[in-house]
Parts: sequence; structure tokens; C-alpha cells
Amino acid sequence: MKKKMMAIVLTVAMCAAVMTGCGSAATETAAETPATTEEAATEAAAADVTTVTDGVLTMATNAYFPPYEYYEGEEIVGIDAEIAAAIAEKLGLELQIEDMEFDSIITAVQSGKVDMGLAGMTVTDERLQSINFSDTYATGIQSIIVPEDSEIASADDLADKMIGVQLSTTGDIYATDDFGADHVDQYSKGADAVMALTQGKVDAVIIDNEPAKSFVAANKGLKILDTEYVTEEYAACISKDNEGLLTAVNGALEELKADGTIQAILDKYITAE
Repeated sequence: MKKKMMAIVLTVAMCAAVMTGCGSAATETAAETPATTEEAATEAAAADVTTVTDGVLTMATNAYFPPYEYYEGEEIVGIDAEIAAAIAEKLGLELQIEDMEFDSIITAVQSGKVDMGLAGMTVTDERLQSINFSDTYATGIQSIIVPEDSEIASADDLADKMIGVQLSTTGDIYATDDFGADHVDQYSKGADAVMALTQGKVDAVIIDNEPAKSFVAANKGLKILDTEYVTEEYAACISKDNEGLLTAVNGALEELKADGTIQAILDKYITAE
């Protein structure tokens, strides 16, 4: 009887050992489950990333372009700030934002002062001669702001008018090409161009639609024309000498689009009309 009981005890012990071993193996298998193909590709690309400061992703912007970038107290917030933070997290880096004049961003990226620029910047053939662009992450519209009592009803009415723009933006480029440099007044900030409009120094302002809405809301007596001037795509600008970062950023953007992060950020700041 004792022998039989001993056999039963040994059998139970052996089963327990087997079950424990199987449980351990299952745990190890679960822990070692590989990441998705996209995540694995991003992690591999991130390992080859070189940044200006180790462990830091430095982003240049012009923080007077709501809702893409603007100040809340001393902090720069907005669509571009949140997308850059999400990219940095994917790459295992800390985000640092540098505020500067818009027309200095490309130079800062080229010279290696910063890693990339996110500033509601449009992809253009001219800019592609100097820098690389990531995949696009948002669509922008160039709109026209005029006084509420203005006779200007569309872009066709801007001939021979004075147009305010933010220096080196696509609004500046398009207006200069379409109406001539002598009909364009350039300002370092979009808000300065709008202020000139309220003071009667210019007849209209051409600027991206989202900041246009913010400026019109903050300045009585202005309106945005119903007709769109130009539709364009926004992307991050990155030095041509940093292909590793470009690849990593594109990988991160692909994941952030796939999991809905970018759309959620856009929806947070831009409400459907």
C-alpha cells in the first residue's frame, strides 16, 4: 500500500513538474512574441538614427501657426507638436522643440542645428532641391482673408491688390507667382500680416485655412472667402544627409496612421464644419 501511495505521489509530482515546465515555456513564448512587421521595421530603422543630440529628437517650428503650433503659457503645443512627440516615442527619443522664424527652419535643418522641421510645411519642388520630406501627415488649404465689407470675392479679384503673407510660406510663393512681388507684403508672422489687414495696410491675406480661422475669430470684421486658393500636403522636412532619420520617421508615421493616432490628433484640434 505504501508503495502504491508512493507511486501516486511520484506521478503527481512528475505531472506538476511537467505542467510547470510547460507553463514556463508558454510564458517565454508569449514574452518573445515578435512585434508586427511595421513595428519591427521601425525599431530596426530607429537603431540607425543619428540625431544632433544623442537620445533627443530636435524639431524646429514657428510657434505662431495655430492649431499646428502655438504657445500655451511657455509650452509649445498643437498638431505638429503632438505628432512629433508620437514620432519621438516610437523612436525611443526625447522630443525637444526649437521655436524660430519660419524662413530659418530649412536652413537649420540643412546645417544640422536641428533634426527636422514640422511647421505646417508644404512639400514643394523648390524645397525638395534643398531638403527631403517625410510622407505627408495632413492636408492643408491656402485661404484668403478679407474685411467683411470687401468687394474681393475670389482669387480672381486679387489682381492689383496688396496681399499680406507670411515670409517664405507657400502663401508667399503662390501670391508672388500669381500676382507679382510688387503686390505682396511679407511679414515674419502670420499674425502680423493679419494685423496689417485690420489696419488697412493690405487688402487681403493669404494663409493656411486653420490658422486663418483662428485669426478671424480673434479679429472682428474679417472673414474667410468660401473659395479655396490652393490645396497642399504637409510633411516633416529632414536633411538630405540623414537618410536614416527619414526612413525611421516614415516608419513611425506609417504606424501612427495605421493605429489611428494621427487622425485622433487632427480631430482633437480641427473640428468638422
